[in-house]
Amino acid sequence: MSGTFVGMPAFPEAAREAVRDTTLRGNLRHATHTIRAKRAKAVAEVEDWAELREAGKRIKDHTLRHLDRYLEQVEAAVTAAGGVVHWAADAEEANRIVTDLVKATGESEVVKVKSMATQEIGLNEALEAAGVRAYETDLAELIVQLGKDRPSHILVPAIHRNRGEIREIFTREMSEWGRPAPEGLTDTPAELAEAARLHLREKFLRAKVGVSGANFMVAETGTLVVVESEGNGRMCLTLPETLISVVGIEKIVPTWRDLEVFLQTLPRSSTAERMNPYTSTWTGTTGGDGPRVFHLVLLDNGRTDTLADEVGRQALRCIRCSACLNVCPVYERAGGHAYGSVYPGPIGAILSPQLRGTDSEIDASLPYASSLCGACYEVCPVAIDIPEVLVHLRERVVQGGPATRAGNRVVLRPAKGHAAERAAMRAAQWAFTRPGVLRAGQRMASRTRRFHPRTLPGPGRAWSAGRDLPRVPAEPFRDWWQRTRGGKDGAAE
Repeated sequence: MSGTFVGMPAFPEAAREAVRDTTLRGNLRHATHTIRAKRAKAVAEVEDWAELREAGKRIKDHTLRHLDRYLEQVEAAVTAAGGVVHWAADAEEANRIVTDLVKATGESEVVKVKSMATQEIGLNEALEAAGVRAYETDLAELIVQLGKDRPSHILVPAIHRNRGEIREIFTREMSEWGRPAPEGLTDTPAELAEAARLHLREKFLRAKVGVSGANFMVAETGTLVVVESEGNGRMCLTLPETLISVVGIEKIVPTWRDLEVFLQTLPRSSTAERMNPYTSTWTGTTGGDGPRVFHLVLLDNGRTDTLADEVGRQALRCIRCSACLNVCPVYERAGGHAYGSVYPGPIGAILSPQLRGTDSEIDASLPYASSLCGACYEVCPVAIDIPEVLVHLRERVVQGGPATRAGNRVVLRPAKGHAAERAAMRAAQWAFTRPGVLRAGQRMASRTRRFHPRTLPGPGRAWSAGRDLPRVPAEPFRDWWQRTRGGKDGAAE
C-alpha cells in the first residue's frame, strides 16, 4: 500500500484521543446501531442465508486457489471485448499507469466512482501532483473531499460527520470546487442531497475521463460490475469517453452464476437493502454505447504476498460490505481514523498489516485493535474468521518468523516493544510443561493473594488499565479436586 495516513500514531494512541471526542462517539453510535439493526432485519428475511454465506466462502476460496488461471482468463476476455489490460505490481506502478493514461487524453480532470483500491494507492494525490484534478462523486466521498478529511468507514466514508457539520462543509467549500451551495442551505437530508446533486451534475456532463474500481470481475466474460445506491456510479461509467478501472486482483468470480450469490449477500450486509438500486456491468467497449476507450488496471500491491499466507489469505475473500465495522465495539468507540488506513475496523486490522507489512508502528499495533469478541466473524457474508487472523498476526508481530514480501520468502524480526510479552510467554511455556513447578506456583499465588496489586506494574499496566485483574481463588483447582474427590464427598463447590 502507499503508506499510512500522514502523521497517524499507533492505534492505542490514536484511539485514546478519539474516545475523548464525544461528538464523534455520538455520531458513530447512532450510525452503526442504525445500520446494524437494519442489516439484521434484512438478513433474517433470507431463509438460506447460512447456505449463501457458505457458498460465498467456497467460491472465493476456489478462486483464490486458482487465481493465476482466472486472471489470465479475465485479461483474454477484456482484450477480446476491446479493452486494454495493464498489470500493476504496487501502488507506484498503478498511479503511474493511470496518470499516463489520463494525460494521454489531454484532459486535466476526471470524475471518480467510489473506489477503495484508488484510495489505497493514493491515486487522487498522484493525479494532483501531475496537474489532474479528481472529483469524487459519491456523496460521502464528496463530503470527505470537500472537508479535506479522511474516510473513516468502508461504506459510509463520512460516517463521523453529522448533518450540521456537512452543511458547514458544503457552504464553505463547494464554491472552491465548482457550483456553490444554494443560499440558505439547511441541514435537512433532502436539501443536502440536492446541493450535492446540483454541484456534481455539471461535472458529470463535462468530464471526458472516468475512473472507477469494481466490486466484481466475471472471468468467463471479462465483465466488470459496480454496485451502488446513488446513481453517481452509473453516470461516471457511461458518460465519459474514456474509462479507467483500477481493480484488486482478488475481485474475480469465475462465472455469472457465482456472481448471483454475492448480489444477494452484499446489499443486505452493507446497506441492508434487498438489492442495490444500481448494478452497472460493462464488458470492454461497444460502439455508440458508453465509453469509447476502456482500460483495466489489475492491482497486486501486496495481495499475492497475502495469498501466500495460509491463515491470512482468507482476508482476500472480503467483498467490502463493512458489516464487521458496524458490530465492532472497538470501531464504534475509536472510529475509523484511528486505524491509519483506508481499511478501518476489523477487516482493516487484518488486511492492512498484510498488504503493507508490520514494519511500521501503526501496522504492528493493528492486530491488537480488537477485543476478539467474534461479532465480526458472525456477520461476515463470506465467513472470514477475523479473530483467527488477528491472533495469527499478533504472533507474527511478537515472534517474527517466515513471511512473504514482494514475492520473496523472508524471515521477519519481532516488532519492537514486545520483549516483556515474549519473556512472559516463554516463562508460561516453561511452567506449563513442568507440573511440579505449576502446582507450586498456584499454591503460592493462592496463599499470597491478599498482597496482590489491583493493577499490574510496568508493561502490564496497559493491560490492567482497561480491565480488572482476575482474583486468585483461595485454593488451586488441583488441591480442591484432591480434597473433595471432585465434589463427590459433598463439599461445597
